[in-house]
Amino acid sequence: MELRNIAIIAHVDHGKTTLVDALLKQSDTFSARGLEGETIMDTNPLERERGITILSKNAAVSYHDVKINIVDTPGHADFGGEVERIMNLVDGALLLVDAKEGPMPQTRFVLKKAIEANHRIIVVINKIDKADARPDWVLDQTFDLFVTLGASDIQTDFPVVYASAKQGKAGLDDDLSKMTDIAPLFKTIIDRIPAPKADATGPLQVSVANVSYDKYKGKTAIGRVMRGTFKPGTVAWINRDGKTQNAKVTSIMVFDGMKKIEVSEAPAGEIVAFTGIENVNIGETIADLSAPEALPVMKIEEPTVKMTFGVNASPFSGKEGQYTTTRNIKERLERELQNDVALKVEPGQSSESFIVSGRGELHLSILIENMRREGFEIQVSRPQVIFKEVEGKKTEPFEKVSLEVPEGMSGTVIEKLSRRKGEMKDMCVENGEATLEFVIPTRGLIGFRNEFMMDTRGQGILNSIFLGYQPFAGDLNTLPHGSLISFKTGVSNSYGLEAAQERGQLFIGAAVEVYEGMVVGQNAKPEDLIVNICKEKQLSNMRSKGDGVATGLDTPRIMTLEESLEYIGEDELVEVTPKSIRIRKLYLKEFERKRASHS
Repeated sequence: MELRNIAIIAHVDHGKTTLVDALLKQSDTFSARGLEGETIMDTNPLERERGITILSKNAAVSYHDVKINIVDTPGHADFGGEVERIMNLVDGALLLVDAKEGPMPQTRFVLKKAIEANHRIIVVINKIDKADARPDWVLDQTFDLFVTLGASDIQTDFPVVYASAKQGKAGLDDDLSKMTDIAPLFKTIIDRIPAPKADATGPLQVSVANVSYDKYKGKTAIGRVMRGTFKPGTVAWINRDGKTQNAKVTSIMVFDGMKKIEVSEAPAGEIVAFTGIENVNIGETIADLSAPEALPVMKIEEPTVKMTFGVNASPFSGKEGQYTTTRNIKERLERELQNDVALKVEPGQSSESFIVSGRGELHLSILIENMRREGFEIQVSRPQVIFKEVEGKKTEPFEKVSLEVPEGMSGTVIEKLSRRKGEMKDMCVENGEATLEFVIPTRGLIGFRNEFMMDTRGQGILNSIFLGYQPFAGDLNTLPHGSLISFKTGVSNSYGLEAAQERGQLFIGAAVEVYEGMVVGQNAKPEDLIVNICKEKQLSNMRSKGDGVATGLDTPRIMTLEESLEYIGEDELVEVTPKSIRIRKLYLKEFERKRASHS
């Protein structure tokens, strides 16, 4: 059977996973028995909740006696480590572009990875069923992007397929009424993506691009047979440092639909999953015993943001979580390192803390969210950028930001980004919408997204992409926020909250357990203020004019994990447990905070 290996790449929410659904449902593999549901490939609960792909997934379908291995990749740049690895598994890529929005910052990122890998690319202009679709303009913009990223002549001569993934239709021109099914896309894949060029007779070489855990079979590695024929048995295992040792592969599986099926051997060019080597890691090579030869080790881009993870030391520690000790947290982070090559973990300043570095705030917040769902209790610090010394000069990470805001709100956004050392590169106003492009230090974006959504009343769209390291931009001129801090430990009540809400925006409602030093709201002024939200109304036998008047409490602003990480200052922490997300001061007692501010 002929073979094709493809990755599906795109900006967040341009329809990758929906297109994979259509390919699966209309392939020979599933057409007989049918598949139900949407975003079938997004199996992780977090992916379904957020509507984004976080982990790359493998599937395989048959179409007219050709097996097509499909890899669905994340679209967010914070999970770029996944995209980089996947490019080693495939021979071509489908680039999805929204028929209205055109290429976006993450489109640039994922396309750059495919071009660097020298892959053939098919451009799929998706969502042409949108009322305001403009496929001709999108095609021009996509071609310009190929040229800007230095694509070869062969790569810029890309085939174009128009599609509505949601309706499961595709065609070679943009007339939706003439489309019936996804078959034109299948035909284009078979005709334009080359079959794997691999030497089936040479000594064995298998790359390791991903690892996962199977509760029955243990650690499972996913890779591609680059050369030779892969069979169970003793092999040479070459780690990232080039050290070779003997190891035994117990089972080899290939992808069939959404499942893995065990096989006795896998030919060159096939994408496989295999078990038996307990400590195998991403970027390593499985080779022939008689002639072990390592594949080039994958270069992964360095992390740009770091946070301190520590044992939860709040007065409520141990009440809501199952795993609370340093050993538990250390083991969990080490396990994550085996799956995520873009992550870095180092010892913190104390024996109970760890410095965790990643690609961005989202990358680290997904890790924190997964840990809390698994029963961990931790406290985390404000995200900080990682500075580097280059030729004796201090450099920092910069990002390219594209924003869409209502025209009347653009002035506020421009002013705030300029204050954060942002430099405007482009501005376009069309139909009452302003599209802005900025280059800004990554630290200028920390804490901005929350502010941006409030300034634009939820109507703004912000996308960013890592540009690289540039000279240090200087101190940021941002206004500090003030917090409302709980005066004592107890339970919040309406009487205390009503007095506190006059000072700012509350984060909690009535009947919530709080402790001294916990942040319960944001002060309207840029300094911290202590409030007693546990204060009870004193009862007396005297009637007053105000008796019987109902308490009017405003709806509190419930802070999510991402919002809390964006909000906190240098002297604050986020306490994360399976049941709660709380913001607290680093020093809980007022005299400790005063002492720290004077030192």
